[in-house]
Amino acid sequence: MKSGAQISWLPDGKRLHMHHGPIDLIVEIWGSGKAQAYQRAAFRFQSILEELVEELPELRRPAVVQARFKGAIAAAMQNAVVRHLPEFVTPMAAVAGAVADEIASVIAETPKVQKAYVNNGGDIALVLGTYETLTADVGGGVGRATLHGASEIRGIATSGWRGRSLSFGIADAVTVLASSAALADVAATLVGNAVDLPDDGSITRAPAESQNLDSDLGHRSVTVAVPSLSDADVATALGRGRDFAEGLGAAHGVWGGMLTLQGQVITFGELSLSNTIK
Repeated sequence: MKSGAQISWLPDGKRLHMHHGPIDLIVEIWGSGKAQAYQRAAFRFQSILEELVEELPELRRPAVVQARFKGAIAAAMQNAVVRHLPEFVTPMAAVAGAVADEIASVIAETPKVQKAYVNNGGDIALVLGTYETLTADVGGGVGRATLHGASEIRGIATSGWRGRSLSFGIADAVTVLASSAALADVAATLVGNAVDLPDDGSITRAPAESQNLDSDLGHRSVTVAVPSLSDADVATALGRGRDFAEGLGAAHGVWGGMLTLQGQVITFGELSLSNTIK
């Protein structure tokens, strides 16, 4: 099997960096089984991009219930997005999270691993024993949240118009905590889309394909610039996003989150129950 995957230790010697094409993972593992877990994660990583490329044309199409995929990661992407139909979404909305989940699942199956995280450009899959905890930045670095092994949360994802992905909305950052990274990934995308002022002509939008020729969003308009907004308009846009997010809940594997826009911050679900602001 040929692979262009690049795998190396970061300078601290504790975190493994795995890179292949658009996939860029940072992995850290705790426990006496971590050496074997790192080896298994590195081996699994080498074939992931090729598996996704095989099914890429279908993955880039709007999600439909009847779609079927061969690969485990593609199937996980499909499972994450169909929960949100009839919203417009493609399986690619879950790709970063699903990749992180796949590596996390290999780590979790390794004996004597206490905890781990797989960070795929901000979409994070967690491995947590019942009594373990991990602390993560949320809201684009605005706050921090401590995740407990006894909870249902095993994925964190952040989206927004300023990030690496294109957005229909104007959120600076939307972080979602969910049962998996794939579920968090697609939910953060859709909540970010909902943070919007659709009738405000001062917001600059352009066809997605003009910003990225390979975008699965095609001719649909995405946000490219947001002017300074009044406090009232910011609150209105964030309120739209929170209303959408609160309508998701356990059926979508969503447990909480944080939305930020031009200095204003709101939370929902489990993040509302703790002090997460730095």
